[in-house]
Amino acid sequence: MSVLIADSIRDTVTRALSMKASDVHFHTGYAPIVRVSGAMAPLGENKLTDQELRPQLMALLSDRERQVFKDVLDVDFTVELPGLARLRGNCFQGHQGINASFRILPPKPLTLEELGVPSHVEKFIEYHHGLVLITGPAGCGKSTTLAALVNLMNEKYAGRHILTLEDPIEVVHPHKKCLVNQRQVILHTTSYERAMRAALRESPDVIIIGEMRDAETISLALTASETGHLVIASMHTTDSIKSLSRIVDSFHPDKQPQIRTMLAESLQAVFSQLLLPCVDGQSRALAYELLFINPAVANMIREKKTFQIPSILQTGRAQGMMSLSQSIGDLVRSGKVSREVAKKFGDESYM
Repeated sequence: MSVLIADSIRDTVTRALSMKASDVHFHTGYAPIVRVSGAMAPLGENKLTDQELRPQLMALLSDRERQVFKDVLDVDFTVELPGLARLRGNCFQGHQGINASFRILPPKPLTLEELGVPSHVEKFIEYHHGLVLITGPAGCGKSTTLAALVNLMNEKYAGRHILTLEDPIEVVHPHKKCLVNQRQVILHTTSYERAMRAALRESPDVIIIGEMRDAETISLALTASETGHLVIASMHTTDSIKSLSRIVDSFHPDKQPQIRTMLAESLQAVFSQLLLPCVDGQSRALAYELLFINPAVANMIREKKTFQIPSILQTGRAQGMMSLSQSIGDLVRSGKVSREVAKKFGDESYM
């Protein structure tokens, strides 16, 4: 990266950090844009041209990443700005020219407490096998929660081999008490599917999957969780029922009964998260759903009766369970989130 390019990117990211922004966008035909507390805001009025933006963005990519962009016109990557921030980026071709979106990553893994994640989630790292799902829409902090769990495990348990499969690697985890190997799609493996196949021969105790995207990856994750591995994976789904439906519906109807049985036997928990704008207009609060799989839930999954899961969530608070609507209702009653915002996301019966 040249000094000129580094200074240009650093200046914009420095301004974004001062505004506590979560994302920075560079789009041809527009001034740089930041996302603060979920809302977009332009930085100035100077519009970027493709001629000035393209060489800056290409300089951030490795040779392999530049080739991928040339072949398919978009690529995921990370970039380190020493002394400032680490960024997760996506560079893509738009109708006006080249564009890029960057997520500003924390300089070190945040703790579950710092993220506002309930303490019951710490139980996930105590499992020795099975499947745990971290779900939610894009931009709700799933990757940050995964990184917090990896870091907690790395600090607490000795002798585990943790293998992460990411696209791209966001938080770098040094070896502490665990052996941590991180693989990035494109740079270190061609796909999640291939990385999962290889993982079963790499003797991991824990497999972290940045995103379960297709039936083959899901099938391999279920197989790994049944054969003595702990698999923690993220999905772009909003709650427990939708997560289970997404997994089952990824397969041909003839295979779905078998997949439901595998899920019933291997799934340990589902944690769904959502970030809502706070009443102060300057921060966001975590709303969540937490489902632990007990024999009753496992039977519901096996018997295609997941529509009954909400009743388990409503009565399982003593065990740490929580429905998304209950969580949003708690945020409203605490004064953190307005009723108007809550109505867009939750069931008013709990507010």
